[in-house]
Amino acid sequence: MKVLVLPGDGIGPEIVAQAVRVLEKLQADGLPLELQHAPLGGAAYDQYGSPYPDFTQKLAREADAILLGAVGGPQYDTLDRPLRPERGLLAIRKDLNLFGNLRPAILYPELAGASSLKPEVVSGLDIMIVRELTGDIYFGQPRGIRTNEAGEREGFNTMLYSESEIRRIAHVAFGIAMKRNKKLCSVDKANVLECTEFWKEIMIDVAKEYPEVELTHMYVDNAAMQLVRAPKQFDVIVTGNIFGDILSDEASMLTGSIGMLPSASLDQNNKGLYEPCHGSAPDIAGKNVANPLATILSVAMMLRYSFAQEDAAQRVENAVKKVLAQGFRTADIYEPGTQKVSTTGMGDAVLAAL
Repeated sequence: MKVLVLPGDGIGPEIVAQAVRVLEKLQADGLPLELQHAPLGGAAYDQYGSPYPDFTQKLAREADAILLGAVGGPQYDTLDRPLRPERGLLAIRKDLNLFGNLRPAILYPELAGASSLKPEVVSGLDIMIVRELTGDIYFGQPRGIRTNEAGEREGFNTMLYSESEIRRIAHVAFGIAMKRNKKLCSVDKANVLECTEFWKEIMIDVAKEYPEVELTHMYVDNAAMQLVRAPKQFDVIVTGNIFGDILSDEASMLTGSIGMLPSASLDQNNKGLYEPCHGSAPDIAGKNVANPLATILSVAMMLRYSFAQEDAAQRVENAVKKVLAQGFRTADIYEPGTQKVSTTGMGDAVLAAL
């Protein structure tokens, strides 16, 4: 099972190092893993002059799964847009056709007090957000900045979805709903945007193939409100790229820290890119204080979705639950009465639990 490791920028190398320790432990216990390393994002630009160089692309195409830290940093903000670290992330998603983004929002009982919402509102929270990742306004053409006929500059982007793009993400979402509580909420803005009116139409059509799943629809502005008002009403949410980007970040904060949440981006055959939901956090990079648990939990998702190693996935998840129950906390989830540990200290605790 070939895994390509992309440490990335900022806190990426620190958190990925702890996740690699978990993979190496599983490897030592008999899981047939082969690990390779390559740069992506700013680190790749520094080394190769490109955020997604040919060297990385070749290894990414050959790998069965990819583990990524995070990309970006303020030192790259003045680069031409095609050279910025984030373009490397968009490029690898597009190159590998990773259209299905799975972002769970799970609240561990020990962290109920760390959420910004009252414990009774969020206790027991377990949502899966399925975000379409390779279409929508982020990729639609035409796009750019131009001068209009009146001589005024204007920016423009195109929100665009083909029927096949909507159908394939719908099947992913309905498939996940079938394995959970058979409830799927499709989020759109069909009252204003024709593109999402079309999205809704296709979702309703695909639902005919999954009669056991209860399909509901919600406008994105209401969904944003409901996630804060009564988040446990949701089980699986499916939505487009831009809405999914925003809603999944909002949902992540219900859990107490974005440092706790993994994600998977899958192709048609479950080859996946696995990464924590948070960014590169350049303000704390190199300080050994970042939370590696989201990256370690991304390894669990990798084992489950790309390698069908459910026992190993649960073993990793149970180790994370154990260290939380033991009271170990990085700074982002620390509360009085718990034990504050560093990035490597949390890695040590997870390894011990494994």
